[in-house]
Amino acid sequence: MEDFVIAILRSGTPLIYVALAGVIAQRAGIWHLGLEGLMITGACATVLGIVLTQSIWLALLGAIVACVLGSILFWFVVEKLKANQIIAGLGLSGLGLGGTALAVQSIFGTQAAVSAPFGLPRIGPAFGVFGSLSILVFIMPAIVFAMWVLLRRTRFGLRLAASGEHPFAARGVGVNPSAMRLVALMIGGVLCALAGAELATGSLQIFAQNMTAGRGFMGFAAVIFGAGHPIGATLAAVFFAVVGALGIRAQLTFGDRIPHDLLLALPYIATVLGIWLSTQLRGGTRANNAFGELRDQ
Repeated sequence: MEDFVIAILRSGTPLIYVALAGVIAQRAGIWHLGLEGLMITGACATVLGIVLTQSIWLALLGAIVACVLGSILFWFVVEKLKANQIIAGLGLSGLGLGGTALAVQSIFGTQAAVSAPFGLPRIGPAFGVFGSLSILVFIMPAIVFAMWVLLRRTRFGLRLAASGEHPFAARGVGVNPSAMRLVALMIGGVLCALAGAELATGSLQIFAQNMTAGRGFMGFAAVIFGAGHPIGATLAAVFFAVVGALGIRAQLTFGDRIPHDLLLALPYIATVLGIWLSTQLRGGTRANNAFGELRDQ
């Protein structure tokens, strides 16, 4: 049972971080389909930073800077160039996937996986069998709570929601929706960097091409499944992680009696079903007011 919980925490923590990035973007009125690209950028930057600097903290700083710059680029394309945010987000994901492959090829002259000599610090033997988990897993509940407080219990969260839902009214009280969206996307960039760092160096200490395997899009699905609420999105991400862990357990238990590809597809099947269920319960989806404003301007 403890191994099962550890597996859920390891696979669920990156999903939770990237889902929170999607939540804060959604509160600002942006459906962020660039999460996949930012997440893999964070993973790549962390591993390359460790290899090149031999410092996990400099590597994390580099990953955060890279993801924040990517977020600023996304904001500029959507806000200033008035590009469709869905297409721009997909473009950002493509840029991240292709750019990380190019970076590895340029630096190491190979498309093979890159191994780091060490990863994130562990929480230590004082926590027993859970001591092998990274510090990002340990602080994840605090990050979720902080995001809930920020979005639901602060003036910043109120202004951000107004910028996303009623941008014209927000301007009427002196709030700049464009600046609020920039801040939201930059915070999301930091969260995506942490998600990528946990994925690449939380337990594996390796970066491989396309290693996110759609987790950024699963995080976006968690935003929809969780109705744009930080706690709801977190629970949705945990649900996807549980399904993934059950798939791994089923592979070990049933072996070849169940098709291997079907078991690997379980988290993605759960993602599709989760989105369908959430839309049915809420009577369908509707475009965000801020999205309409961005489109019409």
